Amino acid sequence: MKPLALFGGTFDPVHIGHLSVAWEASELLDAEVRLMPANVPPHRSSPTATATQRVDMLRAALRGQSRLALDTRELERSGPSYTVDTLQELRRECGERPLVLLLGADAFAGLRSWHRWRELFDVTHIGVINRPGIETCIPVELERAVAARRTDDPAVIRAQAAGKMIELAVTPLEVSATHIRELLATGRDPRYLLPAGLFDDPALLAPYRAMPLS
Repeated sequence: MKPLALFGGTFDPVHIGHLSVAWEASELLDAEVRLMPANVPPHRSSPTATATQRVDMLRAALRGQSRLALDTRELERSGPSYTVDTLQELRRECGERPLVLLLGADAFAGLRSWHRWRELFDVTHIGVINRPGIETCIPVELERAVAARRTDDPAVIRAQAAGKMIELAVTPLEVSATHIRELLATGRDPRYLLPAGLFDDPALLAPYRAMPLS
């Protein structure tokens, strides 16, 4: 069965690094990928752009293709965006369809700090995005927790609903949303760091222009 993969983040703003990762993960897993903007990220400060502005940017970025989609459910929920709650909701909707939570290697290394992190494997697989040449140290407790769950075969992911961990090697793109915000705040134009659709309407990038540097 074709998996549903979820790629979350603040997307403040969405940039080509986000889209490249999501696209390659979709190809590697033969999955539908949904980009899911977070409402109140538990581990980060509040985004610069509002929820509505970030959704508008994502819609512009995703226009003209069908491999990647947008899911705004976390923006419609009050309070912190706990991933386990979102995935349990999706599991109820999707039945036995395979779910895959896409995480960068750094985020995966910090998984033990997540709310009810062990329960994630009851409802989803985890796809760890690895960039060639970048080493990440996995804590011993986490490695022990996932050792028996590891697979390198996407067919295994497609054959069951949840419970596995797979590493996905993607093209390394050193693009930072923080750097993009700084460029925009100083009046520069990050033309090839952002998807072209974000330049079609000047209002889309207005939240970051002339923004005080912090």
